[in-house]
Amino acid sequence: MLKDFDTVIGLEIHAELNTKTKVFCGCANVYGSKPNTNCCPVCVGMPGTLPNINREAIRKTITAGLTVDCKINDLAIFERKNYFYPDLSKAYQISQLVRPICIGGGITLKSGKHIRLNRIHLEEDAGKLLHNEVTQKTKIDYNRGGVPLIEIVTEPDFSSKEDVVEFMEEMRSRLVFSGVADCKMEEGGMRCDVNLSLNPKNGKKLGNRTEMKNLNSFKMIARAIEYEANRQAELLASGKKIITETRKWNDAKGKSTAMRNKEESQDYRYFPDPDIYGVEISKADVAELEEKMPVLAWQLKEKFMQAFGLPEYDASILTKTKERSTYFLDCVALLDKPKAISNWILTDVLKREVFAPAKMLTDIIRMVEDKTITKLVGLDMLDGKIRLTDTQGVTDEQIVEILENLKTEKPILVADYNANPNKVRPFIIGQVMKATKGKAKSDIVEKHIKEIFK
Repeated sequence: MLKDFDTVIGLEIHAELNTKTKVFCGCANVYGSKPNTNCCPVCVGMPGTLPNINREAIRKTITAGLTVDCKINDLAIFERKNYFYPDLSKAYQISQLVRPICIGGGITLKSGKHIRLNRIHLEEDAGKLLHNEVTQKTKIDYNRGGVPLIEIVTEPDFSSKEDVVEFMEEMRSRLVFSGVADCKMEEGGMRCDVNLSLNPKNGKKLGNRTEMKNLNSFKMIARAIEYEANRQAELLASGKKIITETRKWNDAKGKSTAMRNKEESQDYRYFPDPDIYGVEISKADVAELEEKMPVLAWQLKEKFMQAFGLPEYDASILTKTKERSTYFLDCVALLDKPKAISNWILTDVLKREVFAPAKMLTDIIRMVEDKTITKLVGLDMLDGKIRLTDTQGVTDEQIVEILENLKTEKPILVADYNANPNKVRPFIIGQVMKATKGKAKSDIVEKHIKEIFK
């Protein structure tokens, strides 16, 4: 049934900025604190309190916009978005509608398809409801209330879950690498609302849309899109209408349920916040932030391929996170062997829970490359099983002694070696490595094998 329709998707992405304090007060912006300890009369909306704007939140919002080629408004206005919900203690949210900080912009996907942005605006996050399934009671934690939140609104340019996930991954990468947000989705630091509608194949008129709220993992987003598209297709195929509504996704059950009718802008009765002046943003302010912009993941990927000669696969994996790319650059600064470093990171380091210090890894790689130690010893060093000093002291005399003893104990090895050296040599080397706990240099061992087993 779905094949008879075009899927049309737009996103509203929310990302919490990593400022030290909240957006309109001085409370700490820290995740995981004891409930209701990072609160004050301002962020819980006590009568008579006045908000102050966190200038760093403004700067970070501008930076976020610059990563996706937004135009920056010279005057940003804050409005009150009025609605009642238990986690919104003021019964309104300070947000932006008419003049957001960033407008336009977009991201081009790997396929060449360009996804347009409508805007990026700054607002305050709401508190968090804590439901207890056993007692059937709900508590409210207002620590998150007032945390600076940017909302990234796209145009309805998506037609598949794959495009949505690719866009979300790229958007998160740009926010993290630019330093404006941590985007820890498991902590609610980045979440997404999906607006989805169907219309007949090649039709021009958009169908009624639904909104699925607060999806906080890429897999969850993909599953929710697939479910909702199929749900709407079944309804339309049976002659039923799609109700414009907000739906709640249950990932455990793999289905969504209706929450409420979908509100439009007029339902929120936006009006300018009388306590907050408009924020003027000069061209000099924007130019300064452009100059300070950190290198983004896609730029690092190009550098890793062009300057260091890495394959695209290596560069893609190394720039998947900021931690990986920084670690790689730290290592290359210590040892000019980018491909060897990449191989070690991709095949050995990433398997371990904690990255070894860059100096330690490059010292190990240098010794393996110089054949001072074997790869096996290097891995043991990486795991902390042996120290650098433990790899020293295997002399030529010791290697010769081991080989002579092996020749005495197994004289048939001489004939076997001379008959088929390529087959027998690895066994002999293995015996030496076993006796020296992998510390012998393989090229030295091979030299003495040729002398002793000829």
